[in-house]
Amino acid sequence: LPAPFEKVLGQPERGGIWLIKGKEKNGKTWLAVLLAKMLATIDKVLYVSAEEGLNKDFRAVCKRADLSHTVKKIHFLDYTEIPDLITVLNRKQSPRVVILDNLTVYNVDLKKYGLKKLYDAYPDTTFIMLAHIERNEPFGATARDAQRYAKLIFNVQGLAATVSGRCPGGTLIIDEEKAALYHGQHILTQ
Repeated sequence: LPAPFEKVLGQPERGGIWLIKGKEKNGKTWLAVLLAKMLATIDKVLYVSAEEGLNKDFRAVCKRADLSHTVKKIHFLDYTEIPDLITVLNRKQSPRVVILDNLTVYNVDLKKYGLKKLYDAYPDTTFIMLAHIERNEPFGATARDAQRYAKLIFNVQGLAATVSGRCPGGTLIIDEEKAALYHGQHILTQ
């Protein structure tokens, strides 16, 4: 893993849930795209942009993240129903990392199918799930379940993420300039 990621993540095992949570417009998608880029150097990644779709704003985030070197190992989809996602996961060359952006969109689907059932069925697949927060808690029952089961939790605020869980932990800066504006210069020296 690249140095900033390895410092806070260590060498996480494949499988399970990583939760990225935060208020709207604070950098969750940008962090998820950066994680996709980093993990695509190791594994095949599927990014499901269920909330925004593959619109102009989402493509702009991908451009900022400069996916040019890893784009062949990352596959992007709009909202995909859980049975269709399972079909993809059952393929011989299935992705080992699945990013679901955002759990608000998947709340009903995963409540019906079962979040735990999904990740138990694919123990070698890492599911990175994004969730909005409301009153400092993940919004929706599925997002709260994801937090309960998560190996790693990224709490995003002002283009910086506090990482906790089964890892060394610490702060990941998503965008140095904007994070410094939001938090002050001290965020860059942590």
